[in-house]
Formats: sequence, C-alpha cells, structure tokens
Amino acid sequence: MFIGQYLHSLDSKGRVIMPSKFREGLGENFILTKGLDRCLFAYPMNEWKVIEEKLKALPLAKKEARAFLRLFFSGAVEAEVDKQGRILIPPILREYAGIEKDVVIIGVSNRVEIWSKEEWDVYSKGQEESYEEIAENLVELGI
Repeated sequence: MFIGQYLHSLDSKGRVIMPSKFREGLGENFILTKGLDRCLFAYPMNEWKVIEEKLKALPLAKKEARAFLRLFFSGAVEAEVDKQGRILIPPILREYAGIEKDVVIIGVSNRVEIWSKEEWDVYSKGQEESYEEIAENLVELGI
C-alpha cells in the first residue's frame, strides 16, 4: 500500500528521486502512464495487470471507452529505478502533467501519483475546501 506525500525536483535530464518507501512497492520495473486530473500514475506490474484486465473488458463499441483506452495505453511506459533511486519521466508525460521542476509524489493505496507542484497545490486546495462534503458522500457508499 502506498501512502504519504513527498516533494522532489526534476534534474536537467527529466529524472526525479522516487521515495524509498515507494521504490520498494513499485519494484524494479513498473508502469508510468497518464493519470487523471493532470497527474501521472505509477503502478507496480502486478497491479498494472489487474487494471489491464479490467480495461480489456470495456466495450469497444463505446466511443468513450475507445478514447480512454487509447489515451491511457498510448501514454504508458515501462519505467525503472536507477541506482541512485531516480526515475526518468519521458518528455511527453512531463508535458501532459505540466511538470517542469518541482514535483509532488503521493501514495494513493494501489498506485503512486506524480504531480507538478503547482498543479497539486491548486488541486489539493480546491479539494480541501470540500473534504468534509466528500466524506459525507462516501458514507452513503458504506465507507
């Protein structure tokens, strides 16, 4: 399980240090792809296989399903952690997430999310204002 929040900076080659607790859970190789809300998702291989199987079941006759699959899989890369604990974020993924220098890396249960610090600040501030309302709605789901 991934939890916590860490602040790091990209180096000149587009690499960022992955927190050691997250490196353990992600393993040597993992999948990095376009996430939602302009962030990146990093999945351990075993979790990626589960997601992939679920996505394969989407109806190809649905336009929205085709569009999501194309964007999600076309943005995916197999990533690895180097000996210094860094990962390379490809330019296309950095552009998608608006990552230029400072990044926030957060644990979200079964995945790691990588955000530009600016995007994270805007997103988290907006969500904090409605945190209690969100929690009330989750109660209706039995959580």
